[in-house]
Amino acid sequence: MDNEELFRDAMAVLCSGVAVVTGRRRDGHPCGLVATSVSAFSADPPSVLVSVAHTSRWHGALTDGGAFCVHVLSAEQERLAHVFAGLGDDKFGGVEWDWDEEVPRIRDALSYLRCTRSALFELYDHSLIVGDVAGGELGDGDPLVYMERSMAWRLESTR
Repeated sequence: MDNEELFRDAMAVLCSGVAVVTGRRRDGHPCGLVATSVSAFSADPPSVLVSVAHTSRWHGALTDGGAFCVHVLSAEQERLAHVFAGLGDDKFGGVEWDWDEEVPRIRDALSYLRCTRSALFELYDHSLIVGDVAGGELGDGDPLVYMERSMAWRLESTR
């Protein structure tokens, strides 16, 4: 097994939450993508870390913009995750959302955090964006999780 295959298989068993990261394009339209590489960065100040592939269509909008939102999806929002993971041009069509200051906020997410970008790191094939939490909201429900290359809500492996 080569290192790339080893890495992919090892990361497949690491359970992570599913989030949609949204921002505003230069033309003023909303953009968003699904990310499983989102984590807490610091408690003081409260901040998050988002990893975005250079090949993502919205890489430039998220790395050039001064603000973004992280929406943690609930177990009932798997369809929404597939919409934002897809290649469609109008991911916000049919989605309940509004503007929270300058960034798009998806309604009814399990939680969402409006962030102001405080740092940007470029390394290998991804950019790491650190955002300080500037506001947000918490909802109710169980989280949507990604494990073994699929999304669901479960507490045990399917192996």
